[in-house]
Amino acid sequence: MFSKGKFATILIIFVAFMQSGCALMAVGTAGAAATASATDRRTVGTQIDDKTTQSRVRSAINDIPLVKDEAAVSVDVYNGQVLLTGQAPLQRMIIDIENSASTVQNVTKVHNQIRLGSPIPATSTMNDVWLASKIKTIMLADEQIPLFKLDLIVEDSEVFIMGLLTKQEAAAAVEAARNVDGVTKVIRVMELIR
Repeated sequence: MFSKGKFATILIIFVAFMQSGCALMAVGTAGAAATASATDRRTVGTQIDDKTTQSRVRSAINDIPLVKDEAAVSVDVYNGQVLLTGQAPLQRMIIDIENSASTVQNVTKVHNQIRLGSPIPATSTMNDVWLASKIKTIMLADEQIPLFKLDLIVEDSEVFIMGLLTKQEAAAAVEAARNVDGVTKVIRVMELIR
């Protein structure tokens, strides 16, 4: 099956992998992804469609002249609804990005939250990651908020909440995000369900 040399190489790589903590991280990440997918209110087919749509929207946006070089745009898709966040230097570019996203197959609605201006610095992006982790920690502790049934996006200290949520869940999620120091605005990009 394996030569002694090949087996020894595989064994060394495996031991190094285990000792570095990567295995625990890989298993933990896979477990979190499986939990999120299993508890999501969208069907698996819709989840796949959303990922495909996200890739297609990104591709369509990157085909617009100067967008790649001068704008910083993030694309999130939940249940066919597209959320565009980031910054672009020209209003015309923001409009072109929205128009391009709206023509992609399976897009039911575009929420254009791109701000006019230069891309934010790396320090702001790191702050956004920190805010997102603080908000998720608070939401995880609140039984009224189904954290694995929503998407939380933070861009330049603004929080966007996507998902299929009940009125009570949505209110609790917005309130939790709103009360975190550093959050400047909370924007609902969710569909209410019964």
